[in-house]
Amino acid sequence: MSKKHKISLSEEELVLALRNHEKIAVEALYDMYSSSLYGVISRIVIDTAIAEDVLQETFVKIWHSFSSYTTEKGRLFTWMVNIARNLAIDKIRSKDFKNQNKNQEIENNVTSIDSQRSTVYKPELMGVKELVQSLKPDQKSIIDLVYFKGFTHVEAAEELGIPLGTIKTRLRMGIQELRKYFN
Repeated sequence: MSKKHKISLSEEELVLALRNHEKIAVEALYDMYSSSLYGVISRIVIDTAIAEDVLQETFVKIWHSFSSYTTEKGRLFTWMVNIARNLAIDKIRSKDFKNQNKNQEIENNVTSIDSQRSTVYKPELMGVKELVQSLKPDQKSIIDLVYFKGFTHVEAAEELGIPLGTIKTRLRMGIQELRKYFN
């Protein structure tokens, strides 16, 4: 499969092709300016998919409103950057955008926040597991099941064959004992 080479026109040639609504103008416009315009948009609109949509809207608006461009007002690139910037700002100010961000599911936000912060809970790196080893055996086994193996209190009671109240009491006493190390 051969690579398609990028089209590059001088600014004057591009302006003329855009005025005449030639197909090559759209291709050249995209090849020459898409990455720069996307850079401007993505600084304003953080979400990649929405930024790509705004980029597409930018090219459509450039194509349809090109008759309002005049070389006396400035360079073509400056005019296009202003269109991209304004559309990006309009997007983040729009009601739909604000509502979409408010209505995201909490699971998506938690996953997103975790991936952005890259925090991983590893008690072994904090030395908590070593501290738990110093507890009484009955407290140690309950804390191990509940905090390190993910058992619920009820599941821990069933696993160890002791009453739920006893599980909760020993767990609380174990945690109080661990707090002494951190205070």
